[in-house]
Order: sequence, then structure tokens, then C-alpha cells
Amino acid sequence: MIKRLLAGAAMAVAFASPALAKEQVDLILHHARVLTVDRDFTVKTAVAVKGERIVATGGEDLLEQFDAAKVVDLGGRTVMPGFIDAHLHPFPVAPSDIPVAQAKSVAEVQAMLREKAKLLGPGKWITGYGWQESNLAENRNLTRADLDVAAPNNPVMLTRAGSHSSVSNSMALKIAGIDRNTPDPKSGLIEHDASGEPNGIIRERFDLVKKFIPQPTWAEMKMPYVAWLKSILALGITSFWDASGTIDDEPVGQGGVKPTKNGDLFGGPNMTFRRAREIYAEYGADLPRVTMYISYPGAERLKAFPHTSGYGDNRVRLGAIGESAVDGGFTGPTAWLLADYKGQPGFRGKGRFTDAELQDMVDTANRLGWQLGLHCIGDAAIVQTIDAYAKSLDAIPDPNHKMEDRRWFTDHFTIMPPDETMAKMASHSIWIAQQPNFLYNLEDRYMQVLDDWRLAHNNPVHTPAHKFGIFTAFSSDNLPVGPLVGLYAAITRRGPSGAVHGAEEAVSRAEAIRMYTANGAFLSREEAEKGTLEPGKLADMIVLPFDPLTAPEDVFLNGKVDMTFVGGKLVYSR
Repeated sequence: MIKRLLAGAAMAVAFASPALAKEQVDLILHHARVLTVDRDFTVKTAVAVKGERIVATGGEDLLEQFDAAKVVDLGGRTVMPGFIDAHLHPFPVAPSDIPVAQAKSVAEVQAMLREKAKLLGPGKWITGYGWQESNLAENRNLTRADLDVAAPNNPVMLTRAGSHSSVSNSMALKIAGIDRNTPDPKSGLIEHDASGEPNGIIRERFDLVKKFIPQPTWAEMKMPYVAWLKSILALGITSFWDASGTIDDEPVGQGGVKPTKNGDLFGGPNMTFRRAREIYAEYGADLPRVTMYISYPGAERLKAFPHTSGYGDNRVRLGAIGESAVDGGFTGPTAWLLADYKGQPGFRGKGRFTDAELQDMVDTANRLGWQLGLHCIGDAAIVQTIDAYAKSLDAIPDPNHKMEDRRWFTDHFTIMPPDETMAKMASHSIWIAQQPNFLYNLEDRYMQVLDDWRLAHNNPVHTPAHKFGIFTAFSSDNLPVGPLVGLYAAITRRGPSGAVHGAEEAVSRAEAIRMYTANGAFLSREEAEKGTLEPGKLADMIVLPFDPLTAPEDVFLNGKVDMTFVGGKLVYSR
């Protein structure tokens, strides 16, 4: 009898043990507000991660279900999916660069130039990216004269934030052969002062000067690229679309071009799909994931390239043909409008393609199975682009994707086009990758050049999404990069002046968060992999010291990211 009881007890323990055992995981974040951004925007308090993926989300009872190598009590902070920025340009620091984006006055720019000229010596080029007149105390554009005073013996070209215009000094203009008699180039504009001399600013076509600047080699720029990639983790960006990608260094005959005499690419050390894979093979676990736009290389090269949109893995993959600009931008400003610029009778900006040229590019990419994501900022450019898209989608079937799943999009969509065009977008499932932060960053420029209606409906979100059902994903295009500023602009429609521009175009906080996370994953056909915090998905997460659903609006402007995880690995901590 006793033996029988002992045997029974042993069996009971044997059966009970598995039920008491906890599943082993690598990480648990708890005592938090976990915004899953799932279909119902469920809010939890804990998330468990094993390897690169989420195992479970739930309440504090996850601590009873799982045994983690690392458990982090977040003390009520917010966990949400990492931001997916659908349009960014890497801007690593080159040896000739000054940090002009940090300048708060013309005098500061001049001080930077003097210091760099002293360091480099006479005759050496000085460059830099990111100046913006609204950030300068003088609230005006830099001019040739400003640069001449500080660096008369060095050629200088400084690119404005947004990369649609630049300012050069007299020595640089002379090297480029630009004087008062130089005609405006195709798709560009050379500004002149009151005396008729070039004032140093070239809109859109600053390649006229840039082509004379000696380019650093890829060997010199590889680590600065890695540094830039790591820097955006501090902004909570766990995935981004590189809008500067090319296939130039692929083998000749497979999409590539012949290198220059020094073995580098003609355009310098640009990011390419091949170079991105090289970087990520070595440093990928510590970097944000990247989807590469590919600048349209021409029909023959694109046909010779053996891959298409979606090729790659969850670290580096091919995205759309883009951004291949259909018009300019408002940082020029040369965006192509249907109406005159305010105060500039007869000037509506410039388009870059004839209808036939644009149609040929779109049709070629379509036949080869590529996603399209072309730059169109002004309403005239959007109309032209959507007409080309729709005509191609109607005429050329895709054996792999139905029209509604080809996921073509317009890149920017800054000025809202006529309803007819948006209806065409909806009927052809053409989407938007937009930068809501433009409303904030470019407020001064918009107020200068846009009529009242276009000012109120710049970078619209609510009307396209709610009236027409057009899918929208958010991005920043480096103006500024921080996604929190984009969220602020999307939910408030408020510029730095405090003025609200088109309150009817605002969206809710939950909508804006979804557009900066889950929708970005859907744009690249990775919705099953990332973009929300759900079991089975990649543990790409950020920790915020505030709740973006309830915090005061101004918190977004100055808010910081506390932690960034990519694939469950802590890659940034403030």
C-alpha cells in the first residue's frame, strides 16, 4: 500500500513538473506601457523576447510564465515598435565637411569656414550639408559674399538642408565656369543679385559645381557611413528606406557601370546595394535595418540587373525604383505647382520629365516587376506621376502581384492635388510616403511661396487617408530626421511660429504612430516581420520616457528616446 502511494506521488510530481517549469527567454521588459500597435492598438505592460523575436506580450504574469536572462523594470515608461522611416538620405561626415547644420548665425558659419580653411590650407575644397535660413539669426539665405569673407582662398559649396539647393563662393563658381551670362540649366535655376551677378545659390542643379569637388574614396567614407547609421538609433529608428541607393557598382553587364580611373564610382562614395550588404555583413547586428531605393539607372542597365524589389533579407533588401525626382522641392524652391508661386507671377516651378519620358521609366520598371516610389512634391508633379502610374498599372499586368498589392507610392506628396487625382490613386491602390515634419521645418518657406489654400493643405494626411482611403507611411527626409517632430506636426499641424496650418489635415496620435511604424513595414512587404509588437515578429522596439498617447504635445519636440532594440539587442541607451 505504501509502495503504491509513493509510486502515485512520484507520478504526480512527474506530471506536475512540466506545468511548473518556465519557458526560457532572453529578455523581459515589464512594468511598462507596451503599445503593440496591433490591429486594435492593444496596450500591455510586458513583452518577452527570445533570440530576435517577440515570444509574448501581456501583463505582469509574463514574469511567472517565462524565465529571462535579463529582466528590465521600466518603471512605467513606454515601449513601442521602433520607427520605420520610409525616406532618409545617409549624410556621413566627409573630411572636407563643416558642421553647418549646427550653425545658428551667418557669423557661426563664417567661423567654421575660417577654421576649416586654416586646417586644410589654401585651394582645398570646403563642403557641408544642412544649413537652413530659418535656423540662422539673420533669417536669410547664405550668399556668395558671406562665404567669400570667411574663405576667399578656398572653393566652398554648402548644401542646404533637403538637398534641393546649395550656396557656393566666388572661387567655386569660377572653377565651375558660372558667371552672369550662364543660362539656367535644365530643371534648375541660378540665382542672381541686384547687379546681375550670381549670388551663389543654385537651385536643384548644384551638380554644376559639385562635379568639380574631389570625392573621397569609399575606403575613407565606409566608417563615417557606419557612424551615421548608428547615430539614427538614438532617434528610435530601427528601420529606414535609404533614398540614395544605386546599383552603380554591380558588375558591368549586370547593371553596373565602369569605375573611374581611381577605381571608385563616378558619383563618389555613394551608398549602393552592394556596399550596404558589405557594411551589414560586418556590423549589421548593431545597425538599423535598411530597404534600398534604387535610382533609375536607365532601361538597359535595369534589365541587366538580376534582382528586383524585395530581394535581400531582413537586414538589407531592395525597395522601390526612386526617388528619381519628377520635380524639385521647396528648399529650392522649384517644386512644380498647378498655380503660380505667391508673389512670383508666371513662376510655377519645374518638372523634370516630359510625359513620354516619365511613362517610359514607369513602364520599364513595371515590366521588370519593380515597385515604384517617385519623388513628386508639387501638385502638378503629383498629377503627372499619378497619370503615368495609372496608365502603366492598367496596361501592364504583373504575374506576381495584383494591382492592390504592388504597393507603388508617391514619395513626398507635399501639395494636395485635385480630388480627381486622389480618386485615381485610391482606385489604383497608389500609396503615399510622406514627411509630416516638412510642415514644421519648412513653415517659413511655405508661407513665402504658397497661396492660402496650398499652405493650409501642405503635407496633407487626413484628407487622403480618410476621404479617399489612401494608405500613408511616414518618414522625415532629414528635415529634421527625428520622427518625434514628425508626430508632433501630424497631430498638431503647428509650425515653429505657433500657427496652425490646416487643422483639418491632422490625424490622431494612434494613427500617426501607426503611420510611422506598422505602415512602413507594409510599404516594404514586411508586415509579417516587423512594425508591431506581436508574437513572432522581430523585437525592434524603443523605450520612451513619456506616453505618446497622453503626453502634452510639446513633449514631442524635445522628447528623447531612452533605449533602442533591434532584434532584441540593445543597440542604444541614453
